[in-house]
Amino acid sequence: MPSPERGSPTVAAAVVPWLLVSLVVGLTPLPAVGTSCDLSFLRGNTLYNYSLALPIKNYPHGALSEDGFYKVAVNTSLLWFQLCDSMIFNHDPPRCFSCQGCGGPSGCGTACSALVSNDIRGYFVCTTLGQPSNIDIKPIDEDNPQKGVIVKMSAIGLKDNCSLSVSVFCDRNEAQPPNSLDMLGECNYATVLRHPSGCPKIISANGGGWGWFSILMIILLCLFGGYLLAGTVYRFFFLGIHGVEAIPNLEFWVSLPQRAWIGLSSLIRRFRGNAQNGRGYSSRVDF
Repeated sequence: MPSPERGSPTVAAAVVPWLLVSLVVGLTPLPAVGTSCDLSFLRGNTLYNYSLALPIKNYPHGALSEDGFYKVAVNTSLLWFQLCDSMIFNHDPPRCFSCQGCGGPSGCGTACSALVSNDIRGYFVCTTLGQPSNIDIKPIDEDNPQKGVIVKMSAIGLKDNCSLSVSVFCDRNEAQPPNSLDMLGECNYATVLRHPSGCPKIISANGGGWGWFSILMIILLCLFGGYLLAGTVYRFFFLGIHGVEAIPNLEFWVSLPQRAWIGLSSLIRRFRGNAQNGRGYSSRVDF
């Protein structure tokens, strides 16, 4: 099959769209992919962003425990959990019966995000409270989103549906691990911790940030720049046009200021003509 001639429409149709797509993808920022530890909450004109797993100063794992798990002991109950992830035990693993839903006897605690052990007739029996795949995050107080968030983990068992709700209160000064355990139902538990990662990043639309019009203009400018660059590359490499003439539709862009000035002048003359006709008509009526 003969190859297309230099500058043929077939080559342009095949190359320019791919160049435009790659340029637009490279120039236009892509939305960030959220994780199970992220929450964006909009209230009025203010956006509150929470990222519990994002590394911050003095806390490389965010609000997640550096040990791989949090542990809370209250009376005869023991609670292990990790925020938004499975637990990791390099030491002191859970030792209890009925751990099939969270790793089994050989790896108890490693296949879930929350586990509780209760003393039943002298035996410590485990109950899985949460799985990393079943996590829901919401503000503690929607009227005051700066308080922090509630991370709710849940697990669907053969007999009961269990859950653990962890209230992560905003504390910009220090982190305080959980030291309480409340039972809210037959198999629903709750605990509290304080951490700087519970504080949201606030983006306000009142006088700050970029509105939708600014974002639209940036996207249009990126598309325009991609068009010019792709057209220049195509004309330079495929058509052999060098220098300033490689810019696509150069004559149009050079004449654009003059065209704009002519259009503006015509509009001004038309406006002045209408104004003068209106004054003349009023004068005749007054006379």
